[in-house]
Amino acid sequence: MKIRAVTCFCQPGWPVNRLLLEQLGIFGRHAQAEFQKAGYEVQGLRLATTPLGDWLPAEALPDAATQVSIEAHSQGFEFTSFGPIQPNQAEYYAAVPAILAQNSGSFITASITGSGSQLSLAAARAASELIVTLSRLEANGFANLRFAALANLGPLAPFFPAAYAAEPRPAFGLALQSADLALKAFQEASSLQTAKQNLVAAIHEEAGKLQAIAQKLSKIYRYPFTGLDFTLAPHPQPGYSIAKALEALGLPVFGLHGSTFASAFLTSCLDAASFQRCGFNGLMLPVLEDAGLAAASSKGSLSTYNFLLNSAVCGTGLDVVPLPGDTSPQAIYALLLDLAALALRLNKPLTARLMPIPGKAAGDLTDFDFDYFANSTIMPLDAKPLTNLLNTNETVSIHSRPSFSDDRNQE
Repeated sequence: MKIRAVTCFCQPGWPVNRLLLEQLGIFGRHAQAEFQKAGYEVQGLRLATTPLGDWLPAEALPDAATQVSIEAHSQGFEFTSFGPIQPNQAEYYAAVPAILAQNSGSFITASITGSGSQLSLAAARAASELIVTLSRLEANGFANLRFAALANLGPLAPFFPAAYAAEPRPAFGLALQSADLALKAFQEASSLQTAKQNLVAAIHEEAGKLQAIAQKLSKIYRYPFTGLDFTLAPHPQPGYSIAKALEALGLPVFGLHGSTFASAFLTSCLDAASFQRCGFNGLMLPVLEDAGLAAASSKGSLSTYNFLLNSAVCGTGLDVVPLPGDTSPQAIYALLLDLAALALRLNKPLTARLMPIPGKAAGDLTDFDFDYFANSTIMPLDAKPLTNLLNTNETVSIHSRPSFSDDRNQE
């Protein structure tokens, strides 16, 4: 298991509060050293701010965001997430391509849902149009790695690009690359019950050590520790595939029938573990970051429908999904509505990080040269433009399913 990121949360202010960033940099380097001393590889330090619309004026973008990223990078923070554009902040969308083009360490998201179970069709449409625009910003559509649409997601999730702060004062959390824990636990099990016991025990062992270090750091610096995100993040490296962990339970290949049960079983194991939680703590299925998922995609067993179905019982949503380069904003809009409806109806956080790849068609192989990606086949998106009442700028309420009592009349 590795620590994907020590994520610090704060509002750096504009103009930038350099003293605050210097203090956070000192904390970050100390935290990295303490976790490394305990035997954990820390892949990086990251900074997540409060939503940019709360503190950065639209007219100051993109230069202000670039300056914040540069200042943060000088203190050891490789990446900065500026949090979600809110549904009522349409003026911020226009600056996103320039922000991401000017600084490769910047991440931005857009929320397509609001308070009170509100789903903004206008925000979903704006996000879909932005995804297509960003796909043409860099070779291989790579800029979309740093943008995601969010649905029903609160603050303090330590994984990027979803991360954003709840308030200006500093706090920190840990994003964990821990798919290997599930793979080992399931490979060594003789029954589903044993598989669950193995994984829960492994999480408890690691969580105990990580929380002790984090609480020590929190006491020294007086920065609240928000918790651990055991979302079982994978990596293309052998031994870190969450798809292979699920296949170890008995799936012929992930994506076939039985996959939803396996996904629900894994997340029920996570639910049974006791530790300080933040973020998703579910099942992450990033197609391009998992060698097992990439292989399953190449076998034709995966589709956006598969991921939406599995997101209903677990998961973070649709992550680094490679789509045809000619995918239209209208098709992506339809997909985002489905994702948001699941998030609100099931009352869970979901995200969509979609990557249309210029010049590629469904079935083609991606050709990324990136350590965190496993090349995969382009997945078709079975969607057509929505019309009539679904093609408006309304904001609608999608409430979670109520709990009905069991005292109904029995026949």
